Amino acid sequence: MIPVNPHLRSSFFALVLALAAIPSLPAASILRSGDLVAVCGDSITEQKLYSLYIEQYLLLCQPADNLMAMQFGWGGERASGFLARVDNDVLTFKPTVVTTCYGMNDGNYAPVNPGTLDGYRKAMTDSVRKLKAGGVRAIIVGTPGIVDTVAFRRPGADAITYNATLSALAGVAREVAQSENVLFADVYTPMMASMLKARTVLGEGYKIAPDGVHPFPGAHLAMAYAFLKAMDVNGDIGTLTVDYSGNRAVGSSGHRVISYAQGVLRVESTRYPYCFIGKPDGNDTLAMSAFLPFNEELNRYRLVVQNAPARTRITWGVASKEFTAAQLAVGINLAAEFPENPFSEPFAAATKVMQDQQVFETNGIKNMLNPLARWSLVIPEGVGHIAALRDLIIAKSEAVRASTRAAIRPVAHEIKIEAVQ
Repeated sequence: MIPVNPHLRSSFFALVLALAAIPSLPAASILRSGDLVAVCGDSITEQKLYSLYIEQYLLLCQPADNLMAMQFGWGGERASGFLARVDNDVLTFKPTVVTTCYGMNDGNYAPVNPGTLDGYRKAMTDSVRKLKAGGVRAIIVGTPGIVDTVAFRRPGADAITYNATLSALAGVAREVAQSENVLFADVYTPMMASMLKARTVLGEGYKIAPDGVHPFPGAHLAMAYAFLKAMDVNGDIGTLTVDYSGNRAVGSSGHRVISYAQGVLRVESTRYPYCFIGKPDGNDTLAMSAFLPFNEELNRYRLVVQNAPARTRITWGVASKEFTAAQLAVGINLAAEFPENPFSEPFAAATKVMQDQQVFETNGIKNMLNPLARWSLVIPEGVGHIAALRDLIIAKSEAVRASTRAAIRPVAHEIKIEAVQ
């Protein structure tokens, strides 16, 4: 064995630490600092689940700085209905990024026919052009999802037939995105793939939607995954690099090492790993995370330990797991290995504020802002008062989003690294 100069070893680790400290920037993300992302769709969007997961990721995982999000779901809506309210309901808030998810209602819950596809194509094309004309920088045309093949019951078509209709509509969504030179999110494929994978593990009776149409939270994670992938987010939440024997440690951007000594690493983080909830065999996000490459592609919070003992116990929060020195030298993904972790509670607290925000958005847009366009036609002499009400709604929305941002706090946490005897 060739001896290694200890000074060279020290210099190498110093280089590793320096590289780890360089901020990890998204390679090709469409997101820019200060973006407002508008999540638009039908009643599935109005469930305020995949829109919530997108907002959680944008604000807590921080693929770019100072991101904001809003949801614009409207129950029963088709692409043509969205077209009619783009100017009044969406562009009023000046979003810079818009996602759309239509098609579930456009398919009429019936076998596919050319007229259905043509109507959807026209409405989506016209909607995209309106958004472009309104100054939206990035538009992501999402496909419809799927219906649950166990739970779906409609008189017009069975689940296999209607999923074929939704697949055809997904093809049209892709065509629109290509023809209009905008971004595309394939929601259909990860939903179908994750449903089938879940059933191989959890049983053929496992449902992703109680009524066949409106998904459980877990299936909404597949939808959020599709849109986040379309945004080309980098997926690197951060890296903590430790020299076990040298008592040195460093964190990448968003993760400040407070101290490291005798195998105890203390860190303050402003970037969160994405945190799942529920049971491994349930219908929530934790169960679905096993059937999506969410952690691998979007949620990498790595711990790298150089010179670790042959068998090492890592304790993060209340949970402990053992790893080999080789595993730790390459790096483990803390987010995947420790789904319950010190970020879970602050993540949940911030989520509650986001949920309140999205409830306000449904009420503010559907019940307050949208009717103003009609009232301005009925009472033209009241246009000044109507404009003042519109300004109040916009100001309130901005204040609610500011409250959401204020609810996000840095997290101080501790990782213990110890030899297993």
